[in-house]
Amino acid sequence: MVANVTISYDAKQLSNVRVNLSCVIRSVDLLTSSLIKRVTDAEFLQYTLKALQLTDLTTLAGDDTEANVARLCFRAAYPFADLSAHARMKGKVHTAAVCVYPSRVADANRALEALGMLGRIQIASVATGFPSGSYSLETRLQEIRFAIEQGATEIDIVIDRSLVLTGRWKELYDEIVAMRKACGDTVHLKAILGIGECGTMVNVYKASMIAMMAGSDFIKTSTGKEAVNATLPVGLVMIRAIQKFYRLTGKKIGLKPAGGVRTVRDAIAWMIMIRETLGEDWLKPELFRFGASGLLDDIEKQFYAVSKRL
Repeated sequence: MVANVTISYDAKQLSNVRVNLSCVIRSVDLLTSSLIKRVTDAEFLQYTLKALQLTDLTTLAGDDTEANVARLCFRAAYPFADLSAHARMKGKVHTAAVCVYPSRVADANRALEALGMLGRIQIASVATGFPSGSYSLETRLQEIRFAIEQGATEIDIVIDRSLVLTGRWKELYDEIVAMRKACGDTVHLKAILGIGECGTMVNVYKASMIAMMAGSDFIKTSTGKEAVNATLPVGLVMIRAIQKFYRLTGKKIGLKPAGGVRTVRDAIAWMIMIRETLGEDWLKPELFRFGASGLLDDIEKQFYAVSKRL
């Protein structure tokens, strides 16, 4: 996937934005509810494996060590306890990435190299003062550079929500442009909006547009640390921004829901909504990811349960 590039700040894209929340909720229900009910066991199994391949397996705990990062990487590469399942699928089923703190990137790099999975499983690192984003800009840029030096291939930045809440959109744009520059043209940039702290759905839409104009490859819902994380209604608002940006520029920008996607059924609702709005082409790791730590547990459970019924 070719990294996004910055385009000029365009304040016109932020004017006359309105979001009718009740209509958004109703649209989500129309897009997903009836289709989820009609999913067959065979389709459920396909969705289960697709969710696995779209997952950024994450550990962002204060007690992370080299040992548990190594375990995370092993599970990303071999997600099923029954290794014969991997043999049957010729080792093609693994997560899209692992996601860790900058200080643990080198551990992930060593673990994936030992597994022969460097390049096949990406190394994502949160950065820029995660989860608050409330640090000096230079400190946040240094964190990006450090993570890349340690081997990160994707950077999940977190925006400063105070700029969103006070409407300082040009300042937010300038900060993300600097972060895009720090990532260069090979490391992919995901912008975490922290939707639970953006105040309104209108702000979520505007922050999405700013992040994409500033060069983000993905827009991501949440850090997973807010009171409200990834919900389908907020996902639809972000999708509408992605659609608008695509009509304006012809550039496809990815979406990453993070926090709150805990079951395969949750993941299926997201994948159906993506297919019904952005299209099947978005259902690949280059354009859609789940940020999750617990989702893989249910993926494994459902894989065995549904496989027995087929």
